[in-house]
Amino acid sequence: MAKKEQRILISLVCQTCKSQNYITNKNKLNEQEKIVLKKYCRTCKKHTDHKESEKLD
Repeated sequence: MAKKEQRILISLVCQTCKSQNYITNKNKLNEQEKIVLKKYCRTCKKHTDHKESEKLD
C-alpha cells in the first residue's frame, strides 16, 4: 500500500520585488514553518531573501 506523499511543491517569491523566481519542494513533516532562502533575483539583479509563498499542485 502506498504512503501519502510527504513532499510538496512550493514557490519562492522575492521579498523586494515580489516576483516568483523559483519552484522547489519541501518535506512537510520536517519543515512546519515557511522557508526563507537567500537567492539571486533576475529582476532586482542581486541576491535577496526569497520566502515560500504557496503550495503548488
